[in-house]
Amino acid sequence: MKVLVIGGTGHIGSYLVPRLLGDGHEVCVVARNPHPQYAEARLGWEAVEWVKADRRQEEADGSWPGRMAQLEADAVIDLIAFTPEQNRAMMEAFQGRISHFLHCGTIWAYGPTERAPYEEHFPRRPTTQYGIDKAEIEADLLAAWRHEGFPATVVHPGHISGRRWLPIDPQGSRHGTEVYGKLATGQVVHLPDTGLATLHHVHGDDVAQVFHRALQRPERSLGESFSAVAPYALSLLGCCRCVAGLFGREPELAYLPLSELRSVVGNESFDVIESHVVHSPCSSVVKGEHLLGYVPRYTTEQIYAECLEYLLETGELAL
Repeated sequence: MKVLVIGGTGHIGSYLVPRLLGDGHEVCVVARNPHPQYAEARLGWEAVEWVKADRRQEEADGSWPGRMAQLEADAVIDLIAFTPEQNRAMMEAFQGRISHFLHCGTIWAYGPTERAPYEEHFPRRPTTQYGIDKAEIEADLLAAWRHEGFPATVVHPGHISGRRWLPIDPQGSRHGTEVYGKLATGQVVHLPDTGLATLHHVHGDDVAQVFHRALQRPERSLGESFSAVAPYALSLLGCCRCVAGLFGREPELAYLPLSELRSVVGNESFDVIESHVVHSPCSSVVKGEHLLGYVPRYTTEQIYAECLEYLLETGELAL
């Protein structure tokens, strides 16, 4: 099978493309730079057929639909469509020409968790524009499957991480290595409220696994959505204990009402923390296990251990 991967050099594609090549597929990758960002290019990537293209630029100048119409494939995996308009252009370009179209969504399409663990058939109540757009893309694709037979599958990843990609940190922010350094050296980390808001990480290779398994099992994946997450969510408190424990410590924690945390962490980090606290994602993997045979390789604890090992090896985390 020839598989076209749009945006195949990033967090997911760096793990997905080698899986597809190892399974015997022909793989064509569309990307701005013909080189994987988070993988070793010498390991199998020589077999990739590259199409060098800047999607945003070509969407802006109107040449993107024509480029897609010229590409031949049996299946398409779109990892970088973020608006309904982007996705509709892809649907139009490949309608009637492919056997499978797989879209990368997000658990932010689910909205704040009201029932945990969240299952894929629960109502969508997204509150951010990112989540709203991804939920609309999902609705478009599944409606096209029901009414026109458009061969769609949607995969909703959690907080994507990998050896070379920092997870959402145990404070719920993306403030570089600062929080990790504090936990490693016994400095105080401030958590919102009781610290029991949850994060639901996923390793990039586990997201790739869901895409790969969905492609292998179209009879079970067409017209379906799947959450791609670690086996369980972890609270901010649990994340802090995990990271500090890797350095033989108990975390030094202080708790503040969420509304007071901004003065400690600053505006940029606060906005990220607030979104994670409000959502407190916790998604089920039962559907993926049952229909696809999905078995996550990484827990959140293992994700942190792998990433911290890399940070220490490279000197990015200096203690």
